[in-house]
Amino acid sequence: MSKVYLIGAGPGDPGLLTLRGKELLSRADVVVYDYLANKAFLDFCRKDAQIYYVGKKGGDHTLPQDKINDLLVDMAKSGKMVARLKGGDPFVFGRGGEEAEELIAAGCDFEVVPGVTSAVAAPAYAGIPITHRSFTSSVSFITGHEDPTKAESSLNWAAFAQSGSTLVFFMGVKNLPHITENLMKAGMSGDTPAALVRWGTTCRHKSLIATVATMPEEAQKHGFAPPSLFVVGGVVGLHETLSWYEKRPLLGKGVVVTRSREQASDLTRLLAEEGACCFEFPAIEIAPLADTAPVRAAIETLYENDWVIFTSANGVDCFFEQLDAVNLDARAFAGIQVAAIGPATAQKLAERGLRADFLPERFVAESVVEGLLARDVQGKKVLIPRAREARDVLPEKLAAAGCAVTVLPVYDTRPVDQDPEELIEAIKAGDIHYVTFTSSSTVKNFFAQIPAEVLKASQVKTACIGPITAATLAEYGFTPDVNAATYTVPALAEAVIADARTTS
Repeated sequence: MSKVYLIGAGPGDPGLLTLRGKELLSRADVVVYDYLANKAFLDFCRKDAQIYYVGKKGGDHTLPQDKINDLLVDMAKSGKMVARLKGGDPFVFGRGGEEAEELIAAGCDFEVVPGVTSAVAAPAYAGIPITHRSFTSSVSFITGHEDPTKAESSLNWAAFAQSGSTLVFFMGVKNLPHITENLMKAGMSGDTPAALVRWGTTCRHKSLIATVATMPEEAQKHGFAPPSLFVVGGVVGLHETLSWYEKRPLLGKGVVVTRSREQASDLTRLLAEEGACCFEFPAIEIAPLADTAPVRAAIETLYENDWVIFTSANGVDCFFEQLDAVNLDARAFAGIQVAAIGPATAQKLAERGLRADFLPERFVAESVVEGLLARDVQGKKVLIPRAREARDVLPEKLAAAGCAVTVLPVYDTRPVDQDPEELIEAIKAGDIHYVTFTSSSTVKNFFAQIPAEVLKASQVKTACIGPITAATLAEYGFTPDVNAATYTVPALAEAVIADARTTS
């Protein structure tokens, strides 16, 4: 149904988007969004949704407000479901009220979906509760964008200075001298605790603690710039005790995840939970086979095999997609023993109703062979569903042991066609601290797009899983700075986190 939803995206942490907001984004025909602290919210949109960026950054208006109003009205009148996505809360310095008035005037239906305002969230992530029984029971949200050259301020500085409230100034960094001067002129002590919180709740979060009198000089000294909140009041003194987010070891560290988009989420989540700014740069993508007839033929004779060995979670998914296509399920494996190369692959099998009969101690092909030979696999019939391009160690060694081995390609891996310039610039700017590699193919395809010299000229560390990946990395002149203790994604994340703790 035709309707405009004014949705608050929150201050930047994707986890702070409301469930209602996420649901509406996933259904909307049209998404009209402002400058957002995190574009990850757009991942929730339909792939066929019309996306319009209408925000402003640093005074640069992509679309004037009256034109934004016209766009919302036009889309609603054309029968579209419109998600108007705004940073923070639409009714807290978000001009949501103005847009709602225009929609009413045009006869358009609308709904407001409140968002978590940065005035609450950013101080909270800095360990500053904006109210506290020992300090204050009130808070004021104030625009810091007032023109300092105005002959007379429209703000009641005396009321702010003498209220005892926590004061939270939006967009106030450029006017800090003006704000602090007016507060002190109105009677506020220059020793009153004050804080700046920049990029609050995001991986770039940073805070600065000073006093009202010293903050303008401290902000300039430490290079604080928009977007920042200015918080004033006794509650700021709790920062040292209550700070929690800023203790995350990867906070502000840029980490490149080279796994395929289908697989990147687990590693990205583990790193982001410790504060990392994750750059997803998939070196490979998983592609379905153009011809699945050989897979279906193998399924028809699946019962003839003694062992089926899965070497990746992708192999499990792709094989079972074809199993589902012919109306079969895990029962097709009755009487067959199943091996998984690692815990992630075993977990995928478990989700499909199969428990792996064998999981090696080390998650590489060589260890699989050793373990299976100890289980008298010699002379048995073995099926290996896997990527078309993969190492041949496993089938060759099993064949040498007398096994009848069938290698069954169930998916393709191929390089991702993407523009590397943004990542190259981030590396050169010092925004990247780690590049993670989870397989030889991620190494090869990464360096096919990013010249090795770019990485060598930087301070970026390389992190990888397993000796095979490390050996491929060595071909490009790199020795891994970080190695996972075990050959799993969680272990890789733990190794990067441990390294950050020791070097920060």
